[in-house]
Amino acid sequence: MAGSSAGMTALLCNINKQIAIFYPTITYQRHSWCVIRRICMSVSRCQSQAQTKRKSAPQELVGVVGLEIHAQIHSNTKLFSGSQVGFQAPPNSLVSFFDASLPGTLPVLNRRCVEAAVMTGLALNCTINRKSLFDRKHYFYADLPAGYQITQQRLPIAVDGTLTYSHLGGRKRNTVVTKSVRIKQIQLEQDSGKSLHDDYRSQTLIDLNRAGVGLMELVMEPDMSCGEEAAAAVREMQLILQALGTCQGNMAEGQLRVDANVSVHRPGDPWGIRTEVKNINSARNLARAIDYEIQRQMFVLESGGTVQNETRSFDGKTGHTIPMRDKEGLQDYRFMPEPNLPPLMVYEACSTAPPGVAPSQVVVLEEVRERLPELPSVRRQRLVETYGILPEHSFTLVNEDGLMDYFEAVVRETKAGPRKVIGWVMNELQGLLHQQNLSVSQSPISPQALAQILNLQENGQISSSIAKQVFQELWKTPGKTAQQIVKEQDLGMVNDSTEIHRICQKVVDSHPDQVQAIRSGNKKVLNKLMGLVQKETKGRADPVLVRAVLEQKTS
Repeated sequence: MAGSSAGMTALLCNINKQIAIFYPTITYQRHSWCVIRRICMSVSRCQSQAQTKRKSAPQELVGVVGLEIHAQIHSNTKLFSGSQVGFQAPPNSLVSFFDASLPGTLPVLNRRCVEAAVMTGLALNCTINRKSLFDRKHYFYADLPAGYQITQQRLPIAVDGTLTYSHLGGRKRNTVVTKSVRIKQIQLEQDSGKSLHDDYRSQTLIDLNRAGVGLMELVMEPDMSCGEEAAAAVREMQLILQALGTCQGNMAEGQLRVDANVSVHRPGDPWGIRTEVKNINSARNLARAIDYEIQRQMFVLESGGTVQNETRSFDGKTGHTIPMRDKEGLQDYRFMPEPNLPPLMVYEACSTAPPGVAPSQVVVLEEVRERLPELPSVRRQRLVETYGILPEHSFTLVNEDGLMDYFEAVVRETKAGPRKVIGWVMNELQGLLHQQNLSVSQSPISPQALAQILNLQENGQISSSIAKQVFQELWKTPGKTAQQIVKEQDLGMVNDSTEIHRICQKVVDSHPDQVQAIRSGNKKVLNKLMGLVQKETKGRADPVLVRAVLEQKTS
C-alpha cells in the first residue's frame, strides 16, 4: 500500500503541474491531496477497480464520452462534383469549378455516396429516412471556398442505430467484454480542403484537392466512459466500414477522423460542461486524449475551477490536450436549407420508385440489403463455431488486419487441427510481427509455408521444437522451403529404434542417481532424462518413443 500511495502522489503532483500550465489561476497546496476518486486510465476505469475514498467525500466523478466519426466515403469522385478523389495527387490538381465555388456552379449528387451511407446505416441497424434534406452550415475558413459546408443537420439520411463492440478485459486481458453505443445519426456532408502552415515563411498554403470529398458523419450518443471503450468502438466501426467497402478507414491518411466530446459528472447529476477534442487520427491517440481530458476536468472541478465549453486539440508527443477556441453553438453556424438540392429520396423497392425514372438514378433499400457482406461480429461467431477456437482468439483474428484470412488459409492447407494452427498464429507469427513492427501482409512466411511446417510435424518428420526452429529459419530466408531447411540442416526426426535405445542407455548409465530416484518413485525425474536424450539428438528424437524406452530402462 505504501508503494502504491507514493506512486499515486507522484502521479497527482505531475498532473497538477500540467494543469497549472493551462489554468494558472488554480493553486494547489504543496502537501495536500487533490480528491480524485477515479483517474481514468483505460484499464482501471473500464474494469471498475476499487478506488481509495475519503470518508466524507461525495460520490465520485465519472467520465462521459460521445464521439463524432468523419468517414471519407470510398468513391472515385467527390460528393457534388465529378472531380477525382486521390490522396497523394499534386496540390490543387483535383479541383473542379464547383469545388472552388466559382459563381454559377451547381451541385450534382453522387449516387455512390448515397448508397454508401445507406449501406452503413443498415449495417448499424439504423432507420433509413426515405426522405432526407441538405443544409448549409456557415463558417469562414480559408480551406472552405464557399464559406459554408453542405451537410444534413435537420433531417439526416439515417438515425437511431446501434454499434456493438468488444474489448479485452479482465486481469490477464483475455476476457472479451461486449458493450454497445447508440448511433444518433449518419449524415452526408462535404469535406473541407487542407491548410498547410509554413511557420518558417509565416504563411499558410491551401490545397483544395480534398474540398468536396464525400463524408459520412456518424454521431454517437455519450454512452462511453473512458478512452479504452471509445478506442474499441472506433476500431469496430473501422472494421465494419472496411468490410462494407464504404470507407477504406486509413486513419493515417485522414480517411477516418474522430472528434471526442468529453465531460465528467457525478452519477445521478446532470452532465457536466463538455469539451470537444478535434481531429484525432488513431485509436491509440483517441484513448490517450480522452483519458487525459477526463483527468484534467476532474482536477479542475475538484480544485474549485470551472470546465470551459471549448474545442481542444491533442498533442501526441506530450499526451496533453491544448485549448484551440471557444466551442461554437448552432446559432454560430446559421444553418439554412440548401436551395440548390431537392430532398433526397430513398425507395424500399424498385416497384415504389416513380415511373419513368432510370434505375441508375435511384437508391433502393432492397438492393442494398442484398449486397451486405459478412460483418465482423458475424465473422467472430463463425470462427468460434467452425473451428472451435476461443472467443478471445476470434477477437484477435478479426481485429488484426489480414490475420483471419491468414489463419483460414493455413487451416485449408494443413493436416493440423485449427486449435494447433491458432497457437502458431497467435504465438510464433504474431510474436515476430509485433517484434519487428510488421503487418500480416508483410510477413516473410506465407500461409502455405507455415502449413508445410505443420504438415512435416504432423507426419512425424520433425518434432515440435524443430518445427519452431524451422519457422525461425524460414523467417530469415523466406526464399527456401521447410523441406529444404530440414534436409540442409539434417533436422529430420530420428526414428531408428536401435539408435534411440543406444542413446537412452548411454544417458541412463551416466546418471545413476536420477535412475535410482525414479525407481524410488520420483517419476518427475524422468523428464530430466528425456531432456538429456533430446539434447543428444538435437531435439530430433520422437518424445513418445523416448519416454517409452526410458521407462523400460529405469523400471
